[in-house]
Amino acid sequence: MRVKRKNIIFILTLIAIIFAVLIIWIVWSNKALELNQFTVKSNRLPEEFNGYRIAQISDLHNSETGKDNKKLISVLSEAKPDIIAITGDMIDSRRTDITVALQFAEKAMEIAPCYYVSGNHESRVSEYEDFKKSLIELGVVILADDIVSIETGGKTITLLGVDDPAFKTDYLFGDSDAVMTSKLQKMTKDNDDSYTVLLSHRPELFDVYVKSEIDLVLSGHAHGGQFRLPFIGGLAAPNQGLFPKYDAGIYSEENTNMIVSRGIGNSIIPFRVNNRPEVVLIELLSVRMRTV
Repeated sequence: MRVKRKNIIFILTLIAIIFAVLIIWIVWSNKALELNQFTVKSNRLPEEFNGYRIAQISDLHNSETGKDNKKLISVLSEAKPDIIAITGDMIDSRRTDITVALQFAEKAMEIAPCYYVSGNHESRVSEYEDFKKSLIELGVVILADDIVSIETGGKTITLLGVDDPAFKTDYLFGDSDAVMTSKLQKMTKDNDDSYTVLLSHRPELFDVYVKSEIDLVLSGHAHGGQFRLPFIGGLAAPNQGLFPKYDAGIYSEENTNMIVSRGIGNSIIPFRVNNRPEVVLIELLSVRMRTV
């Protein structure tokens, strides 16, 4: 009887230890920011952009990695980007605090020029107009269905940025595909065959980006699938449901590449599992380069 009782105590103690370790690991991994790098090659990219570096930040959701986002700023600074692309949901509509996002933007602008597009959370907060105004005052370029040229060495590429479809259609039941198709048709009709980089919050619209012949898309929104399963990937993502097709990493079809950031913060579900927050760094490589 004593042996059986000891076995029960041992089993319960072991379960408690495993549970405690699991909790500690989850807490740590939700703040353990990492830098993930991708190289994107293209024969359409001017040689002058060979080695050009774009850092991507997505889905901040008012979160702080280190006091005043010190760790996030440190990772960005060490990446030495030429520009910083912010792909939506800097703020969270359920606990809106634009101060954290603006403090981050101010420090990020000291590292490199910042280009920002909205996410679905920005579409439903009353503070958004004030937020945009403050970003502009900091020098952040807001791309709300806008196009700018990025120049280096006398050559240019085209940077496009779109407002989230939720500004024009219902977030859950609206026709986001039609909204995005209309936007991109207007924005690309006069393209002079320049290499194009699109900032768009929504990865589930990849087919639209491919049909629009975008060269490179930077996206977020999926939060890496929130809970990542070994050999399977993300468990669930907004607007994609269970086992999302586009949850994290790079996707390629025809001449279009899309990079989906796992993002940094959380929203409805306050924690992630096996899914560390990330800063993405993209290095562009022109395959026009002559080898010696």
